[in-house]
Amino acid sequence: MTLYFTTDHEWLNVEGDTATVGITDYAQGQLGDVVFVEVPAPGTVVAKGKEAAVVESVKAASDVYSPVSGTVTEANAALEADPALVNTAAEGDGWFFKLTLSDKTELDGLMDVAAYRALVAAL
Repeated sequence: MTLYFTTDHEWLNVEGDTATVGITDYAQGQLGDVVFVEVPAPGTVVAKGKEAAVVESVKAASDVYSPVSGTVTEANAALEADPALVNTAAEGDGWFFKLTLSDKTELDGLMDVAAYRALVAAL
């Protein structure tokens, strides 16, 4: 398992050719109480840097961008019933979707844990 982060505060946990995607704890803290999450359906093809999901909070609605390109294999159905999982477990049970990577070289431009922590500390 390898954990990656984007400057848009998405995280990506990669195991082989499969990646789990969500938003970071920092991002959920900025959003406030999450009240709705729309995730892509299995079979959806997502492109790196393009809109893949939507998260709505009491403050605002925000697009979630796919950190890499691939085909969605699973959506987190638990978020439909309990969108607050994003607040309580953003980097765990509050994941958004899983996908099969279409181009592993896209991982090269993402941050590791240390780089992401440095980014957040500078904000």
